[in-house]
Amino acid sequence: MAKKLKNKLGFWSTAPIHIAIVIIAFIWTLPTVGLLISSFRQRDAMLETGWWTIFQHPFELTQYHLGNYLEVAQSQGMGQAFFNSLTISIPATVIPIAIATFAAYAFAWMKFPGRQLLFIMVVCLLVVPLQTTLIPILRAYRDLGLSNSFLGVWLAHTGYGLPLGIYLLRNYIGALPRDLIEAAEVDGASHLKIFTRLIVPLSMPAIASFAVFQFLWVWNDLLVALIYLGGTPDVAPVTIQLSNLVGSRGQDWHLLTAGAFITMTVPLMVFFGLQRYFVRGILAGSVKS
Repeated sequence: MAKKLKNKLGFWSTAPIHIAIVIIAFIWTLPTVGLLISSFRQRDAMLETGWWTIFQHPFELTQYHLGNYLEVAQSQGMGQAFFNSLTISIPATVIPIAIATFAAYAFAWMKFPGRQLLFIMVVCLLVVPLQTTLIPILRAYRDLGLSNSFLGVWLAHTGYGLPLGIYLLRNYIGALPRDLIEAAEVDGASHLKIFTRLIVPLSMPAIASFAVFQFLWVWNDLLVALIYLGGTPDVAPVTIQLSNLVGSRGQDWHLLTAGAFITMTVPLMVFFGLQRYFVRGILAGSVKS
C-alpha cells in the first residue's frame, strides 16, 4: 500500500515536467507539420487560406496532391544538384573529422609548449562570425585559382567546422581513462598506435555526434556555397537549386515546401544511422574533462 502511494505521489510530482515537455514538443513541431501539409496543397489554396483550414475537412482527398513534389523532382538540374550536395557534404564532413580527431588527441594527451594557449585560441574561434571571413578568403581563392571549385568549398567548411570539432572531441578524448593510455605507453605503443587502436574506437560516440552536426550544417548551407561556388548549375547544391526554383520574386514559393522535405531525406538517413551515438557523444563532449 505504501509503495502504491509512493508511486502515485511520484507521478504527480513529475506530471508538470512531463506536461511542459509535451507542450514544448508540440510548439516545436507545429511549424514542421504546417510545412508538411502545405507541401501537399494546391498553389491557389495556399495563397487563399492558411494550412490549418485543412482540418475543417481533413479526409477530403481533393485537398491533397503530389504536384509540388513532382514539379520539384522533375525540375531541370535537381538531380545534378543532389549529386553536387553529396560531393560537397561528404568530403566536407570527413576532412574536418580526421583533422579534429588528430588535433583533439594532441591537445588531450601530448605535451608540448603552448598547448593550453593554442586550445584557448581554437575555442575563441567559435565566436568569430564566418561572415567576416567571406571576402578575405574569396579574394585569396581567386588568387590561388580555388574559386568556383569543390576544393575551395571543402577547405572553407573544414575551417569553419574545426573549432567545434576540436572542442567536442578534445573534451571527450581527455575524459578517457588515463590508466589505459599509460598502460599502452608502457607496452611501447607509439602515439599513432594509441590513436588508431584506442582513441578512435573509444571516441566513436563523439565522432559520430560531430559528424551529424557537420553534415547537417554543410548539407543545409546556402551562404558558403553561394559565395565560394557561385550559382552555376554544374556546381550548385540543392539549396541554391531550390532558391532558383522559388524565383527572384518568390512567386513559386509553394515549391519550397515540397523541396524542403525532398532535401530532408538524406540528412534524416544520416541522423537515424548515427542516432545511437548522438546523445552519448554530445553529453560527454559538452562538459569539461
